[in-house]
Parts: sequence; structure tokens; C-alpha cells
Amino acid sequence: MSRFKFRALDSQGVAQSGTLQAQDQAAAIAILHKRGLLLLHIETAGSPRLRNTRGQLKGAALVSFTQQLATLLGAGQPLERSLSVLLKQPGQPQVRALIERIRDHVKAGKPLSAALEEEGDSFSPLYLSMVRAGEAGGALQSTLRQLSDYLERSQLLRGEVINALIYPAFLVVGVLGSLALLLTYVVPQFVPIFQDLGVPIPLITEVILALGQFFGAYGVVLLAAIITASWIVAARLRDPLRRQRYDRRLLSVRVIGPLLQRVEAARLTRTLGTLLSNGVALLQALVIARQVCTNRALQAQVADAVESVKGGGTLASAFGAQPLLPDLALQMIEVGEQAGELDSMLLKIAEVFDVEAKRGIDRLLAALVPSLTVVMAVLVAVIMLAIMLPLMSLTSNI
Repeated sequence: MSRFKFRALDSQGVAQSGTLQAQDQAAAIAILHKRGLLLLHIETAGSPRLRNTRGQLKGAALVSFTQQLATLLGAGQPLERSLSVLLKQPGQPQVRALIERIRDHVKAGKPLSAALEEEGDSFSPLYLSMVRAGEAGGALQSTLRQLSDYLERSQLLRGEVINALIYPAFLVVGVLGSLALLLTYVVPQFVPIFQDLGVPIPLITEVILALGQFFGAYGVVLLAAIITASWIVAARLRDPLRRQRYDRRLLSVRVIGPLLQRVEAARLTRTLGTLLSNGVALLQALVIARQVCTNRALQAQVADAVESVKGGGTLASAFGAQPLLPDLALQMIEVGEQAGELDSMLLKIAEVFDVEAKRGIDRLLAALVPSLTVVMAVLVAVIMLAIMLPLMSLTSNI
């Protein structure tokens, strides 16, 4: 009997780890499957893992690796030969070392899914499950191509969101920085001038001068208080129940809520559709898809959907009990289940909400940038007007 260490996910998507004894690794995997666990990694207990955590295949590197491997397999190259070709490509030494380890495992007779599992966290449960399903169905090349399309779309949406937010972020920093400079440095310079002149001070000027003196005296304290409050809020949101309630309320906020719903719907349905179309069982697909949801309330709903489907319920009824996804998504899921084409319908939902999410982000930013510019102009104008009014009053009395 040998002792094995394992990492796996239970039916709720919660990570489990531990050790067990079995005759060999295949027997250990069978034991874990009987327990209803989704295996992520297994190895002989006590054996060191010669893996450098740096240079993992992430983001664009993972997309490129998957696309190139699918292309080589589609051209009729054997798996080992394909990995050897990829190893000759220029890249980071850590990434090349990772591909070399995968090739060595394949050369030793292991399937690609088992070789990828040896790298632990370098490959997600979604990636491993699809590769395993592709091997079982004899369609590894087409599965890798679908997987690369999925990863590329996910990267594209994420990149579009980040790129779209860069300019508004700089604009917000510029607005706040300009106002802080005016109130803490420029405005206090006029306080002794107005006191010496003895001119009548308008109310707006008194307010602006008071704000300037306050920020000049307590600006550092205020900044420290904001940082402390932010840290306290972040610490409180680490509690799963508080975070779940917060995320649920976030989905109901006007403008932002519907946009987040579309983004989450596209991510969830694309993951489910891709897994189902490659032969992964619905329950296992739900467990994996739960991990791609960034909204904790939606994660909890996916976990409830797992239990509902186990009890014989439909996916549409499980998600419709406490709707967090858009109504259109729920209706299309119901139609897909009734027609027996749930996988293709889920992919269509992802395409629809990808377009809607991008359109919503573009509209939001199209309104946000001019609004911030107008707000900045108005605030600066108010401050300058407050400073100029006493000076204009003085010149009119001369």
C-alpha cells in the first residue's frame, strides 16, 4: 500500500486536501471519485515536487500555448513531438522548464491531463476537465481549440474592461489631486490677504476658505482616516456571509448592477457551455463554473443549483428561484433545456451578453468621462469665483 497526497473540490466547490492509502495511484483516484470529489492533483506522499512556482502559464501565455498545441495536433503531429516543438519556441526559462516537465511526463506514458495535473495550480480545474474530456472522447485537438477560444475571449473581455477604465481612473486622480492642491495650498494663501484688506467676504468665499483651512490643517489626518476606514471595510468583507450580502446588493444597484449581471452571465454561461459541449457532466461543470464567478452571491446560487440538479430539478428553475442573472439568460436556459441543446444555448447566451456587456461599458464610459470633466470644471470654477469675488469687490470700491 502506498500513501498519496491529494487536492480536490467537493460538490460545493470547496477545496479539500489530505492523504489516503491505496494500492496505486489509479486506485487512489477511484477512491476519491467514489467520495464525489473532483480531483485537482495527486502525488505520492513525501515526494518533493520539483516545480518552480514562477513562470506559470497564465493569461496570454496560456492562450498561446493552447493555440499552438491545438494547431500542431491538428496538423497530425504526435503529442510528444508537438510539445518538443513548443519547447524550441523562445520564451521565459521558467515557462520552457514547465513545458519540458509536461513533455517528460507524456514521454513516460502519462496522458496530457495527468501531465498537466502534476503542475498543480498552473492549470485550472476548467482546463484540466476539458483536456480530460477531450482525451476520453478522442477529440483532444478540437477540445484544445475550443479551450483556446474560451481563454482568448475571457482575456479579451478582461483587457477591454481594464483598458476602458484606465483613462477615467487617471481623470479621477487628476480631479482629486487638483482639488486637493487648490484647497490645501492655493486657497489658504488668500486668507491673510482678505483679512488685511478688510473687504466684505461673501458666503461662498467663507465656505471655500474654511474648507481650505480645514484640509490644510487636517488633510493628513483625513487621508489616514480614509485609509483606515477602507481597511476596516475590506477586513469586514473577508467574512463570507457579509461579502455575499454585499455582492447581492451590488447586483441590484442601478446602472452598475445590470452591467455586472451581464459580465457574470457571459462568464458563467461560456464556462458551462464549453464544458458541456466537451462531454463534461452537468454537475461537474457547475462545480467548476462556480469558481469562475467573482460575485459571491452568484457563487452561492451556483452551489444551490448543484443541489437542485442533484435532486432532479432543472437548471433554469435553480437559477430562477432567486434571480441574479438577467431574465433573458434564464429564459434562454429554459429553452435550451427543453430543446435538449443546453450546451449550444449557453454559448449563445455568452455571445449575447458579451456584446451587451461591451456596449454597456462603452455607454457608461462615454457618459462618465464628460461628466467627470464637467464636475472638475465646475468645482475649479467655484473655487476661483470664491477667490475672485472679494478682489472684484475691492476694485469696485476704489
